[in-house]
Amino acid sequence: MEPTPRPLSPHLGIYRWQVQMVTSILHRLTGIALVFGSLMVLAGLFALAMGETSYTAFQHFSASPLGLILLVGWTWSLVFHACNGLRHLLQAAGVGFATVVFIRNSWLVIFVSLVLTILIWAWVIFGGAL
Repeated sequence: MEPTPRPLSPHLGIYRWQVQMVTSILHRLTGIALVFGSLMVLAGLFALAMGETSYTAFQHFSASPLGLILLVGWTWSLVFHACNGLRHLLQAAGVGFATVVFIRNSWLVIFVSLVLTILIWAWVIFGGAL
């Protein structure tokens, strides 16, 4: 008996990239980034519990260029994941399934997450938190 040719599942190389696909992938990636960012916050709490010298070292790392990149990335991940989660929650309630609305909301999530991240860090920097 000859094997029946089965259709192959399409992969990312076949699909044309769309904003909905990007936000879906980013939602998963930001979830992973939040885990690692939470570990950084946990490291800060452990450093605080271990004493002044440990916490000072943690503060110096956090204020370094790498530390700031990680903190800004973690902030954006948190804001994007929250905004996109809200979009998913609204869709679970039956709102926003029309293609035009779905695309608009995907772009809105990206834009709002970037603006909120900039506002948060402007507040941190100019509000005297650093």
